[in-house]
Order: sequence, then C-alpha cells, then structure tokens
Amino acid sequence: MRCLAPHPAGSYLSEPQGSSQCATMELGPLEGSYLELLNSDADPLCLYHIYDQMDLAGEEEIELYSEPDTDTINCDQFSRLLCDMEGDEETREAYANIAELDQYVFQDSQLEGLSKDIFKHIGPDEVIGDSMEMPAEVGQKSQKRPFPEELPADLKHWKPAEPPAVVTGSFLVGPVSNSSTLPCLPLPTLFNQEPASGRMRLEETNQMPMPSSSSSLSCLNLPEGPIQFVPTVSTVPQGLWQISGTGTGVSSIFIYHGEVPQASQVPPPSGLTVHGLPTSPDRPGSTSPFAPSATDLPSMPEPALISRANVTEHKTSPTQRQAAGEVSNKLPKWPESVEQFYRSLQDTYRAEPTGPDGILMEVDLVQARLERSSSKSLERELATPDWAERQLAQGGLAEGLLAAKEHRRPRETQVIAMLGKAGQGKSYWAGAVSRAWACGRLPQYDFVFSVPCHCLNRPGDVYRLQDLLFSLGPRPLVAADEVFSHIVKRPDRILLILDAFEELEAQDGFLHSTCGPALAEPCSLRGLLAGLFQKKLLRGCTLLLTARPRGRLVQSLSKADALFELSGFSMEQAQAYVMRYFECSGMTEHQDRALALLRDRPFLLSHSHSPTLCQAVCQLSEALLELGEDAELPSTLTGLYVGLLGRAALNGPPGALAELAKLAWELGRRHQSTLQENQFPSADVRTWAMAKGLVQHPPGATESELAFPSFLLQCFLGALWLALSGEIKDKELPQYLALTPRKKRPYDNWLEGVPRFLTGLIFQPRARCLGALVGPSATAFADRKQKVLARYLKRLQPGTLRARQLLELLHCAHEAEEAGIWQHVVQELPARLSFLGTRLTPPDAHVLGKALEAAGQDFALDLRSTGIDPSGLGSLVGLSCVTHFRAALSDTVALWESLRQHGETELLQAAEEKFTIEPFKAKSLKDVEDLGKLVQTQRTRSSSEDTAGELPAVRDLKKLEFALGPISGPQAFPKLVRILTAFSSLQHLDLDALSENKIGDEGVSQLSATFPQLKSLETLNLSQNSITDLGAYKLAEGLPSLAASLLRLSLYNNCICDMGAESLARVLPDMVSLRVMDVQYNKFTAAGAQQLAASLRKCPHVETLAMWTPTIPFSVQEHLQQQDSRISLR
Repeated sequence: MRCLAPHPAGSYLSEPQGSSQCATMELGPLEGSYLELLNSDADPLCLYHIYDQMDLAGEEEIELYSEPDTDTINCDQFSRLLCDMEGDEETREAYANIAELDQYVFQDSQLEGLSKDIFKHIGPDEVIGDSMEMPAEVGQKSQKRPFPEELPADLKHWKPAEPPAVVTGSFLVGPVSNSSTLPCLPLPTLFNQEPASGRMRLEETNQMPMPSSSSSLSCLNLPEGPIQFVPTVSTVPQGLWQISGTGTGVSSIFIYHGEVPQASQVPPPSGLTVHGLPTSPDRPGSTSPFAPSATDLPSMPEPALISRANVTEHKTSPTQRQAAGEVSNKLPKWPESVEQFYRSLQDTYRAEPTGPDGILMEVDLVQARLERSSSKSLERELATPDWAERQLAQGGLAEGLLAAKEHRRPRETQVIAMLGKAGQGKSYWAGAVSRAWACGRLPQYDFVFSVPCHCLNRPGDVYRLQDLLFSLGPRPLVAADEVFSHIVKRPDRILLILDAFEELEAQDGFLHSTCGPALAEPCSLRGLLAGLFQKKLLRGCTLLLTARPRGRLVQSLSKADALFELSGFSMEQAQAYVMRYFECSGMTEHQDRALALLRDRPFLLSHSHSPTLCQAVCQLSEALLELGEDAELPSTLTGLYVGLLGRAALNGPPGALAELAKLAWELGRRHQSTLQENQFPSADVRTWAMAKGLVQHPPGATESELAFPSFLLQCFLGALWLALSGEIKDKELPQYLALTPRKKRPYDNWLEGVPRFLTGLIFQPRARCLGALVGPSATAFADRKQKVLARYLKRLQPGTLRARQLLELLHCAHEAEEAGIWQHVVQELPARLSFLGTRLTPPDAHVLGKALEAAGQDFALDLRSTGIDPSGLGSLVGLSCVTHFRAALSDTVALWESLRQHGETELLQAAEEKFTIEPFKAKSLKDVEDLGKLVQTQRTRSSSEDTAGELPAVRDLKKLEFALGPISGPQAFPKLVRILTAFSSLQHLDLDALSENKIGDEGVSQLSATFPQLKSLETLNLSQNSITDLGAYKLAEGLPSLAASLLRLSLYNNCICDMGAESLARVLPDMVSLRVMDVQYNKFTAAGAQQLAASLRKCPHVETLAMWTPTIPFSVQEHLQQQDSRISLR
C-alpha cells in the first residue's frame, strides 16, 4: 500500500530526495489480517500528515496512479468511503469488531484502556489536511472539524472535517516559527473559565495570538497514569515547558500540565509530572508500537524521553474519579439546536411536584439479588438478607449510579433495576433521578429520558426510536433530526428510565425476540423494546428499570448489571412524613393531634412503612380532624379505605362505585392498571370518578387514557366487586383468598391486596363497611358469601400452611374482625413456628405478635433469614409467650447492644435467656465471625460485675457443623478453633461437608489442642478433610483426652496410610467409651488393616470398625472380617 500526499509546510517528515510534490512512504506489502498490521513495524503516524492551515492555490494536484502490486486512493475517494461506511450497518459492525480487536491487543494489564485513549485523540484528527479539497456532498454533511470528544465511540466511524482555530486540553502543543509572536501567556489568561457541567466550550477560552496559518495549534490529551517529562532545554515561565530541536519541523513545543484552571488559580509549579502511558517493547520511551521513535525527535535523548515517575496515586471517591474522566469525554461544543434541547430537557425534569405529592423522604437504597423461591421452582424472587447483612448503596442515588457505571463493559448496554413492592415510591424515585440529572448531580450522562411503561402499551407498527425518546414520555419533547443524530452518536452517555416495568407484560415476548430493528426502521413498540434489551438499539446506553419483585418480566432481571431494592419508611420517617404533610397542607395546628391518632393505631403505624399507605393515613386524618376533636382512625386497612371512599361514594351517581369496582377487577385480571375513557359505562361515572380523584390522567398518557392513583386502591375496588357481584359463584370465592392454591388453573393473585380487603368487606359490620359504600340495598349477596368464607376459613389447619400463607391467613383474620375466625386461627397455631427464609415486614411482625399473645400458649420462633427490623424483633422477643427464639446472630447481638444502651434491663435479660442457636451450622466466613462475636459477648458479660454466668446460647450448644468448602474452610477453621472451648456442652462436632473442608493436618493439630476442654464431646466427624499420616499422628496424641466421652469417630475418605493407621491402632485400646470408628476410603494397605484389626481385639467395647478401602486386597478384608465380625466392609 502506498500513500501519496503533498508535503505540508513545517511537517516533521523529512523531504524525499528528488521530489518536491509528494512524500512517498514505501511500507511494503501489508497483506493478511489487521492483527498482522498492528504487529508490523509500519508506523501509522507516517501514513498521516499533520497539515498546517495553508492555501493550496498554486500547489500541484495530487498525483494519482496505480500499480499492479499497490493500491492507491485519493482523499476524495477516501471521504466517500467513510460516508458509505456510515450508512452500511454491516460495515459498521465489522469495524466495531476491529475496534474491539484493537482494545484487546493494546490493553495493558496495569493501565487498562490507555492505548484506546491515545488513538482516539491523535488518530482521526490528523488524517485529512485542513484545506483538503472534498466533494460537495461531503462538505455539506461535515462543515466543522470535530473535537476528539465529538468522535463516535466506535473509532472507525469518524468523519473528516475542518479543524478549529484553537483546541484546549491538558497539553497545548504548537509549532512556533517566531517566538516573539507567540508569547508565553499566564495560564489564567489562556483558560479564563472552568467549563460548566463538565463540557468545554470553545467560546469560553481566550485564543492565543497566532503569527500565521503555519503555526496552528493542536491538542494531545493523555490519559491517567504517572510519567515524567525530562526537560532538555533552558528554563521557561512557570508551568510551561518548551522543547525545541532541529530536524523535526517544529521550532518549539510548549507543554502545559494540569486540568483547565479557573481564572483565579495560580499556575502549577515547575516540577512537571504527567500521567503515564504503556510503553512499547521495541521502542524505549514510546507509548505504543504506533508512536514515533527517538529519531523522529532528535533533540530529546531516547532513554530520557519519557520515564516512569514514582508518584503515589491519590485515592478518590467514585464520584471524583468519574467526574475527572468525564471532563475529557464530554462534547466540547454542541450545535445550537442540541444546546436548546438540552436546556429544555433540564427545565422539564427540574420542576418538582407541589403540595403533599412533593414530599420526598430519603430512604435507604439496598443492594439486592434474585434467587429461586425453592429448589423445585424456576421462579425467582428477592433474596431476604438479615437486617445486619443488608448492603446499603453508600452515597445514595448519585453514588449508586456512578459505582454501577464504573463496572460496565465497553460498548455494552448496562441494565440497572430498582425493585420494590407496590406503594414503596418507585415512581417518585424515578422522578428524583431525573431531577438529580437536571440539577447537575449525574455528570456521566448528557441526556436522561424517563418513560412510564404504561405509555408503551399502544397498538401500531409505525414507531421509531425517536418516538420512544421524545414522544412517549410524560411530556412530549420537540427535537429536530440534528438533535437525534447527535444523541445516538454517544449512547454511552444516555440514561433511559423505564418506570413500572411490570406494565410491559402486555408486550410479552420482546425479551426473547429473534431480532431487533435497525436504527431508522419503523416498527412496533415490541420491536423497539426488543432492540433495546438485545443491545441492538442505543448499544452502550444505561437502562434504569423500576419494577415490582414479582411477575414474568422480573424473572429476566436476575442477570441485570445491578439490582437495588427500595426500602420503605422507618418509624421515625413515617412520623416525620406526617408532620411534613400537615405543614404542606397549611394545617400545622393539627400536626400533634394527627401523630397522636396514628400512634393510637399500632397496626396502621406499622403499615406506614409504605409511602402510599402513609399518605392515605394522612388524608383520612385530615378529613377526620376537620370534623371534630373526637376523631379516631380505624384499626384495619379495610376501614382506612372505607373512610376515604365513603363520602365520595354517597355523593356519586347510583351504582357508580360498583361499576368502577368492576372495571378495576377486570383490569387486574389482565395485569393492567390503565383504562380508556370509553370503557366507563357512562360519562357521568367517568366525570364523577375523575372529580373525586378515583381515576386520573397518568403522566405521559393520551387524553383518553386514565389510571387509578395507587395500586392498593385498585386492589380495594377489585375486592369490592367480588363482595358485591352476583356473577362470582360461591364455590369459587375461596380461591381468591389464595391461601390454598389449586394445582390446576391456579389464581395468580396479581391484585395481591384483594384477599385482605375481601375478608374485611365481607365480615366487618355492614353499617360501617359495605353499607357505608353502596347502601344497605346493594349488599344482598354479602350474607351468603360471608357464610361460604367462614366455613372455608374454619376448616383450614394453620399448622399445615407454609409460612407465607400462614401470615396471609393472620392478616385476613385481623381484617375480618370476627371473633370466631380469629380464635380458630390463633388456637390452631403450632408451638414451633418457623419463618426461615420468609420476609417479615413491620405489619407481619405486628399481626404475628398479636396472634401469639391471643393464643394462650408458649411458642418457639425461628426468625432467621426473615429481614425483620430491630423493632419488630424486639417486640416479638419481649412477649411472655415466646420461650425460645432463633434469629441471625448479627441481628441478635445488635439487639442486645441496643437494649443495653437504652437501659432496658428486663427486656435484655429476656432476650439473652430465650435466644438459642442449637443446632448451629456455619456455611460462610460470616457465620464463623458472628459466632466469635457471640462468644466475645459472653466473655464481656462474664467479666462484668452486674451480670454473671454464661449465655444460654453458648452454654447449651450441643451440635456444631462446619461446612465452608475447600476455599473458605482452611481460612475460617483457625477462627473456629479459637472459640471452640467456649462451648462446654458441645457433644457433636461435624467437620464434614459435601464439598470437603480440607482443614488438613494443620487443622487437626489445632483441633487436638482443644480436646482437654471438650469434656462432653461424643461425636467427632473429620471425614473428607485431606488428613495424612501426620494429621492422624496428631489426632492420636489428643484422643486420650476424650477417652471418657467420645462415642463415634469418623475419618472417612482421607489420605491416611499405614503409619497413620498404626498411630490410630496404638491409641484405640485407650478409648474406653468409643463405640464406632470409620476409616473407610483411606490409603493404608493390608499392613495397616492388620494393625487396626489386632488393636480391635483389645477393645471389647468397640461395636463397629468400618475400614473398607480399595488399597486393601479383598481377600485380606474378608479374612479380617471372618476373624472379627465387628469389622464392617460396607
């Protein structure tokens, strides 16, 4: 391949002999793959001439010729080729793969990704000359030379264009023909303003005086990493280095290090240190195989060109690191239309909701994961960590998104999901994300688009990507084609929020569609979604989803790049919300009274962890306080919503509430929450429902689209329809309680609040429940349904239900407020209640405690892996009917410490006495550490003067299992040994695991040293622990300490040979209490077996010796068994 181009004035390339028209660089035949080109000795910098601004008038035309063995291409052809590449999707994909190959070849293991930045800034900018003649059609498309940051993420898609006059950056490089015409200006003069929002603006930089077109400036941005420039010239003004040399074509190079300073900042000191680059193996001092060698810069000695600087890297937060990286990546100048759209989009999202809807409380953001609900089920649900194990997203919203973005793979779409139950405030949180970006707190994104997913359930097949971004959001945006083209060039700087992801179940199948659409191809909304999630549209963007933690679509989120869970209000936050609500409503005089009403209803207070229910309680409190001072809140959720809807229902058209309830139920069966205006039976019903706030226009919906303001209101209306309707058969009614799901055609219970509201509406007194909503005449079917449900509930046996169904039954019985049903449920509760792995929310803990108190018997509770909060755990533990409980060690120790700090001595004593860990199985390093904290608590308690004695949990532990596997086992076992002697009643120590703990000889030696303190140990299982003869010898030395207690010893599947068997045979007669010994699947031969058999004859107390192993001939084993029948070969 041969490149022909006119020689630029001031170029650093030497003049070819005998030619003044062109510089011909013979590179030789470069055939084969791109990898061969990258590994060749060719210097691509020689392929590109850095043209100064000059007039080509008078220059001879470019010489074009062709040879059989070479390919030549002029600049016009090259430009057309680039334009064709832009429109060819297959070519774009091919060059994308080449870019990935480039990243693979030049990736440094210690300074990852730095080579990529080098080529981004010095490659495409310098290919075409400043005044190169181009075809008219190319010039129309590219009127302005792009900055390095404006280039597409795929480096193969750049377009040549005209360069700017001045480029600012970390390094300012320029050839100077006359130093007097280019004075060394102070840095505050050069850079008079720091770019706002991380985007450099050309008009905000003072241009440096330039003598002529031949002394234009160019920019080279170097990525992070410590290197040091060693100067070889005389001193220049502070912060500015001058490098000169002959033969380079450059009179002087001025290098300024540092970020663009403020006008008030002082220039950096002269001790120049810049970030480092990976060096080339065959070019000392070079940053890559493509960098010029020392001969290209003869004035700089090659060994001293660039050297590593011993600089300590400063530790920065994710936000600081991201912001520092984004400053150089953001676009330095946008077209005017893009700037206007950017500002209008910020103004759109910056507006905050007013009134009570604008009350925002800072809630915890918890890292989450999905796991299988059971070993036999493929469905996934939110994992339930213990309260102390929760991993909060430190730094809140901005830090969480920045941390997730840091771990993204290049050119890959990132999916971040925010999960939470209905009413937890996910939509408010999505709005907060948009406002945070509009206020400049998310600088890693240039544009944020928020789209409610109910807007995507529309028919038709004529949608494009710009419709999704601009037209389907809560507020339609006006954007020109230039804006859209600008946005899609940098998809990695786009955040797309899809709120209420579960609403897309109507578009089922898009996640598994075989293909997605092209960028400009019209398609259905399902096709657009398929293109996004299959990373064919906006590849590299960030998708932020909010969804409920159940449903078909949520199952696919287990592979999301980051999962978060939105936790609800704490008790303190709920009370603070009540105060803020009445403050925003202008009723500050009722704040204290409203708080008193809420505290008088502990059940509603526990439900206030949900922001939606907390707002509903405030609305009802406001209405009641306006009526008089003797106001009182209801004690059930059913009563809460009856109170909210009662007045609106009585003032509406006849039958309006029943018709609205029917619509709510039908939509729920289809997993929908939005409806059209023409679905209402009459215009009067629609007008009444909208006037009372029972339906409203959701954000981004069409004029004819309506939705219920909350999911719980839709659940209540659906239950109301079941209670009033004569279309529901009596025998079908129990299935809607979802307590005993049918195996065939089960009810999916999408409206998950229906069972509780249904029992409340059916069983609560008519006058203050159903009658208050629809009148006495409309409750004809309610009595018959009440008998059906009462008969069904009284036939249930709570002891046979799973934990989740048992809790739901308790909630239903509480809502019913019917004494017979409540007594039946609580009296049938089993004495041992296990909620292992079942999440316990604050309402669950409250209703469970109420049921236990009413049962009149003692209970033992297992509360491990329930995520119960400290207040709920303390309330259950403090019940006199709870005699024993198990909970996470970390949660229990934290509860004890909290009670000790608050001086609740009686409750602390009860919590310590009732806690048990029997039996305990350590499955992780954290389990061993928590067990160590428990032992440390006991030692601290024993040393204190006001308390004495051991903790019952430590004193009474009899069985301890250790199953951490081959990786964590050897690390954690020494920690276990150090606390093992604290368990004085330990009888069973099981160190066997299916994945093998491999504690080895060292572990056995450490364990043997504790035998004198383990006086009660009866069973010792050391199977599958890689024990050799040395370990057997150490074990035999310590076993006599257990001679009076040890009954069973297992050394199954270890590496014990004849010497180890001899050690065990020698100690066997001393083990007077031993009854069973297992040494099967070891490595000893017939000699070791005979020694064990001979020792067995001296031990009449031993009942079984299992010692079959493949290294012993079967005839020998049979002979030994014939001599002593106690030898087992199974």
